[in-house]
Amino acid sequence: MPTITAFERSPDRGRGLARDMRVRWALEETGQDYDVRLLSFEAMKQPQHLARHPFGQIPTYEDGDLVLFESGAIVLHLAVRHAGSGLLPEDPDARARAIAWMFAALNTVEPPIVELSMAGILERDKPWYEARLRMLRDRVRTRLEQLSNRLGKDEWLDGAFSAGDLMMIAVLLRLRSSGLLEEFDNVAAYVARGEARPAYQRAFAAQRAVFQGLDAPDRN
Repeated sequence: MPTITAFERSPDRGRGLARDMRVRWALEETGQDYDVRLLSFEAMKQPQHLARHPFGQIPTYEDGDLVLFESGAIVLHLAVRHAGSGLLPEDPDARARAIAWMFAALNTVEPPIVELSMAGILERDKPWYEARLRMLRDRVRTRLEQLSNRLGKDEWLDGAFSAGDLMMIAVLLRLRSSGLLEEFDNVAAYVARGEARPAYQRAFAAQRAVFQGLDAPDRN
């Protein structure tokens, strides 16, 4: 059974925004049981964990002799390994496009979203904060507008739900409290469809239980 790592005390207070949530969701989509090793911030900097993740972060994934880090790499591995899960299409061209959307989520859409959230944490007391906030929100808004135009009236990014949608929705969820998603009705509806998937619901409940100090809920 694979083992993933997650925060012992997540900074997001159980809102499903930590990156282990992406891996949990993918595992649930593939129907795989898994164990979770909870780590303190101190434990994440120790040699034992650094051997799994050289940058001292979460999540990691262990299955037999295989050890992976980076949520995108883990989700891609799960999608490839469990071909019947639907996370990657069977058609080679559609599969390549789904992987491209995974990269787009992580490399194009997520960076300005993270920059916006970090500015609110680290720069709120700076004299330039308000001007920088407007600039950062406009940068995110540009990406949302581009995504909205591409999505149009479709349910998912490229045909059926895929790992590309999983990663994109996981990234967009970081905007939940910003008010920006609501400016684009089709993108907000897209995110809601992802949250409504049973696999997402199971993954969310499992990570939420950690924050609440409860046993993980039954997957059935």
